[in-house]
Amino acid sequence: MTETASHSLTALASPSSILPKVGLLARLGRNLGRWLASSNPWLNLLGLGGFLILWHLLTTTLKVPLFAKLPGPWETVKEWFSLNPVYGISIFTLEYYQHIGLSCLRVFLAFLLATGLGVPLGLLMGWKKTFSDYSFPLLEILRPIPMLAWVPLAILMWPGRESSIVFLTFLGSFFATLLNSWLGVKSIDEAYFRAAKCLGASESLIFRKIVWPGAMPYVFTGLQISVGYAWFSLVAGEMLAGEFGLGYLIWDSYILVQYPVIVIAMLTLGLVGSISSLLIRSLGNFLIRWKVRESGQ
Repeated sequence: MTETASHSLTALASPSSILPKVGLLARLGRNLGRWLASSNPWLNLLGLGGFLILWHLLTTTLKVPLFAKLPGPWETVKEWFSLNPVYGISIFTLEYYQHIGLSCLRVFLAFLLATGLGVPLGLLMGWKKTFSDYSFPLLEILRPIPMLAWVPLAILMWPGRESSIVFLTFLGSFFATLLNSWLGVKSIDEAYFRAAKCLGASESLIFRKIVWPGAMPYVFTGLQISVGYAWFSLVAGEMLAGEFGLGYLIWDSYILVQYPVIVIAMLTLGLVGSISSLLIRSLGNFLIRWKVRESGQ
């Protein structure tokens, strides 16, 4: 064996090369163990179980008039996981994933647009009073307009079906992103800005060292809210103008009296939406680790 190969094997087998990996796995194991030892997972399961029991009682056992026409949990699950679904939609059908994929793509595009426009505008509004005075009245006029009221204008402005759906989804996401970014800057203590100016800091330095870090917790809170609003708006847009997507699937199933498919699409929306919020929350916790440690989470 050559001297170079011997050194390589020694380095691979040395404790210093193994310990970081072992430390990471040990930390993940400890976090998982603490979570399982806490009451959180059991309370989560209890809440889900209670919902399923109540759903079964209202729709199947008691057949309460308001819920008599709704499918029960067993009927829904059986259709959802069927190899040969009665209504053609289950986890084993390609069409199911086509609906999910197209809805996710629309939300992703709208969310990117809302983030790319909403975050810079919100930070600028919070940082510069002149720009805030200029733009805030227009924002307050446009913000309360319901998304459905934009549908005719969206169809006129964007002849393409996809463009109008993405635009409507963008509107639902944009205002939440902008307002939270604005509030994030407003939450920063004014003393930081005065101290930076006294020390001769440039505008770009103030933005990089004070405005952006100080507003980040609010920005990521806004992004979590924003992606939720995007899913709300998407469903309405797909119901009105879509040919594929989970919102379209809900409305089409209602027209065709395929009630289990409605519930399947709704539960799928909830699962996909919660995963998207979890991804944003995880990214935020990673980027603002100092805030997470400060709050003891």
